[in-house]
Amino acid sequence: MTSTAAHRELIIQLESVDKRFGGAHALQDITLGIAAGTVHALVGENGAGKSTLGKIVSGVHRRDAGVVRVCGREVDYHSPRDALDDGVAIIAQELALVPHCSVMENVFLGEESRRGIVLNDRQLRHRYDALIERTGFELPADVRVGDLRIADRQKVEILRALARDARVIVMDEPTAALSRPEAELLLQDIRELRDAGTTIVYVSHFLEETFSIADTVTVLRDGRLVGTVDPAEVSIPDVITMMLGRSQIVEEPRRRDPRELGPVVLEVEGLARTGVFEDVSLRLHAGEIVALAGLVGAGRSEIARAIFGADPVDGGRVAIEGRRMHFRSPRDAIRNRLAMLPESRKDQGLVMGASVADNMTLGVLERFSHFGVARRRAEREAARAMAERVAIRGGGLNSPVSLLSGGNQQKALFGKWLLAEPQVLIVDEPTRGVDIGAKQTIYELLRELAAEGMAVLVVSSDIDEVIALADRAVVVRTGRIVAEFQGDGVDADRIMRAAFGGHRAPDTTENEGIQP
Repeated sequence: MTSTAAHRELIIQLESVDKRFGGAHALQDITLGIAAGTVHALVGENGAGKSTLGKIVSGVHRRDAGVVRVCGREVDYHSPRDALDDGVAIIAQELALVPHCSVMENVFLGEESRRGIVLNDRQLRHRYDALIERTGFELPADVRVGDLRIADRQKVEILRALARDARVIVMDEPTAALSRPEAELLLQDIRELRDAGTTIVYVSHFLEETFSIADTVTVLRDGRLVGTVDPAEVSIPDVITMMLGRSQIVEEPRRRDPRELGPVVLEVEGLARTGVFEDVSLRLHAGEIVALAGLVGAGRSEIARAIFGADPVDGGRVAIEGRRMHFRSPRDAIRNRLAMLPESRKDQGLVMGASVADNMTLGVLERFSHFGVARRRAEREAARAMAERVAIRGGGLNSPVSLLSGGNQQKALFGKWLLAEPQVLIVDEPTRGVDIGAKQTIYELLRELAAEGMAVLVVSSDIDEVIALADRAVVVRTGRIVAEFQGDGVDADRIMRAAFGGHRAPDTTENEGIQP
């Protein structure tokens, strides 16, 4: 227990808690105390069990063994509703809001004050105004939630929890989808909630944020509790060592000599889409990793989607091995051995209710059929081999991909596209939402693919990622390519200056997009 939390009463206690999902042992013998009125962080690699532990505390999952106590009383929540009735709420990564309803309607959804069957709007507004005064949030009651930014939607979730007198709020990766300025504002909101007496269970893989806000940090690895520490008394590298079971390996960027590269396999010339990007020209060689860098909104993802045939273009051309292509859809691109991992694996890349194996073979089913008859054994063997190659952990081939951690879901998405055997692979934010261990695995995989002769185009807003991976960095600003750097020229300061229009921002941590 940390110095901040040592004198406080324990509001949550777990004793020998276990949880399994099929054959996967998600949590093993977890014993932990969480002090009232503190921010208690749960950290670990994806698949370590931190989200599962938060969901057991909040009633999303039921434990298989062990004891959970809230305020000294043993509880066995059957649902999040049971937990909420007991003052324990969860704000999940996928926000559970009704987009077409107003902020106030979402805050009091299911809890409306009524006179008979008529809503007492005046009383609701009085309660809403009291919540706004308590939190300091500036959220108009009648604005549609669907019109709000993600950061403001999270505030609606917080208000909803407080409207139900939540004493404990579990926050699962609350800043994963936020820009840095939005994340800082949310962290300040969390500090104010803690100071007002609310207990926050903070699940995150962003260690710098965690250290800036947590009173206590609990480290999990492979479903087991490694230790609980005071962030004021340990360093981030110490916690990384606890998470990984080893010290983090810091590698120098490994850039290939242009003379070692193969021929040009992808050529883009004068590509344009009105109002989005214009006059985009670039080349990718076999065995080369090229990064598209730039600020959020610069047009990087839109350029990648257009190359892949996912979005229409108004002009320009795309050529594969010198053959001009006109991709009417991604299917056309895939047939010509071009694949793309989208930015959102859940919305655009994976079928979350399908198994790991079915997701990985989805794009190549014709390979595993003979005269219309599925060759399931061959399909399963291909999926198994690919799962081993991309190092998927934490679930069997028949488990729903939704049960995997974010990092392992991303690996499954890599496996899906690698089974298509592409010559050119486009990856949009390949390590967003994954932990340090999974990030290192993905970096190694991309380097291996390039070494085998694949051309890789990486879209990334993480400047460290660009520097770590790219043989060449192409900078996009306001829909145009404005700079290109190669070899030792792939430098953070040069890229940032190009992205910001020749002048590096005074404090880049306050700007969206490329993250210093």
